[in-house]
Amino acid sequence: MGGTQASKAIEVTDLVVAFGSVTVLDHLTLDVNVGEVLGLLGASGGGKSVLLRTMLGLLKKSQGRVRVFGVDRDVATDKQLHDLERRWGVLYQDGALFSSLTVFQNIEFPMREYLRLPNRLMREIATAKLEMVGLTAEDGGKMPSELSGGMTKRAALARALAIDPAIVFLDEPTSGLDPIAARDFGVLIRTLQKTLGLTVFMVTHDVDALRTICDRVALLAGGKIVAVGSLEQVLQVQNPYLQSFFHGVRNSTSSAPASP
Repeated sequence: MGGTQASKAIEVTDLVVAFGSVTVLDHLTLDVNVGEVLGLLGASGGGKSVLLRTMLGLLKKSQGRVRVFGVDRDVATDKQLHDLERRWGVLYQDGALFSSLTVFQNIEFPMREYLRLPNRLMREIATAKLEMVGLTAEDGGKMPSELSGGMTKRAALARALAIDPAIVFLDEPTSGLDPIAARDFGVLIRTLQKTLGLTVFMVTHDVDALRTICDRVALLAGGKIVAVGSLEQVLQVQNPYLQSFFHGVRNSTSSAPASP
């Protein structure tokens, strides 16, 4: 692709985010390419979710610039922001479904927020999104409390896809799942990403996800991105957290099959 805006879905430049006297993100710079899955790795409490929420405009920054599809929130009009937010979906950690709404109503929520559609059409779209993530219309009538952990993640993913976003933000999408469910969910994410042509920004500690889903991995340490590239490239970085995290994993990673 030619220009920067055409090839970059997200551009974070010289970003500083602080809470009082504590600087969490310290002049951080990171780009996410259109159509890729980028996995963000880092220590707990190291600022991964802070970065994600700052990208979404949920947290204020002290300095720097965040552009999503070329739109800078600092100078964008209300209409530009509204249009931009229609282009992304978010799967929050633990799903974060509205407990008082059915699964159908959860999936329809973004449609009611951003679109003007008849109720019948919204229900048809919600049903299609459920089927897309491996759930059924019967599941749509359930309350979140009636779902298993894996079903909750799938329902939350269906909600994230409700208005056909171009980019999806995933915060620890496989956390809390057993290894088989986590692997299945990872395969689902990769399949949907390829089928729908999505850009995916994913915060994760799941080694299998890093290995099989992500095109690139970024390592956040000390408030900065200290490495970005393929998993094999990032593994070459001499970083205490990285070496500890992947202790005993390096050999299996090097012998793992290439990402599908």
